[in-house]
Amino acid sequence: MSNFDAESVLHSTEYQQELAVQRTFMARVYGWMTIGLLATAFTALVVASSPELIKMLFVSGGFWVLVIAELTIAFTFQLALRRVSVPVAAAMFIVYSVLTGATISVILLIYTMSSVAATFFITAGMFAGVSAYGYVTKRSLASVGSFCMMGLWGIIIASVVNFFIGSSGMDWIISFIGVIVFTGLAAYDTQKLKQAYAEGEAGSAMNRKVALLGAFALYLDFINLFLFLLRFLGNRRD
Repeated sequence: MSNFDAESVLHSTEYQQELAVQRTFMARVYGWMTIGLLATAFTALVVASSPELIKMLFVSGGFWVLVIAELTIAFTFQLALRRVSVPVAAAMFIVYSVLTGATISVILLIYTMSSVAATFFITAGMFAGVSAYGYVTKRSLASVGSFCMMGLWGIIIASVVNFFIGSSGMDWIISFIGVIVFTGLAAYDTQKLKQAYAEGEAGSAMNRKVALLGAFALYLDFINLFLFLLRFLGNRRD
């Protein structure tokens, strides 16, 4: 075998090994994301079916305690990631997923179960499509990510303003922009994760924590896309 052939085989073998490591990393990301979504869905169903829990959360003021806890975890998760162990990081992610399930359980009281389920599956289909695109495309999505981040800040500011105005028209515009923003972020975050798999040795603690951080980002993209789509597709209860 010539030197050229030997080098080609070596490079091909290294590429296949690298690809296998990347796929394992992404499988771990999607696995944790799925666990988070299941925890959220289960919690929402439990809370929505319990009048006592509904009263405690939405009548007695417990809702704001949950919101503050969610925001605290969301803002500290990435900062704490390098300092905490993998089990602690995983626990933070699961706790956040449970808190989210509790806070969004009210949608099961506002919208029919069939429309919520239908919207969830539509969201899953859209998310799978754009995430797959982000994974396979060779085009850099950095500009898409920048645009969507600006759109996200616009949504936050507009939502705060509309909280005091109470305009239904603005609410629809915010929801429309929200669908676009989180569709773009799903593709962008997937591409970023595809490139981040090499941080830390394969299977190392840091590598697994980066996978958890990626799962957290995709989880947020999915949940927000679902909630914005629900405003268009959900059927309210009589």
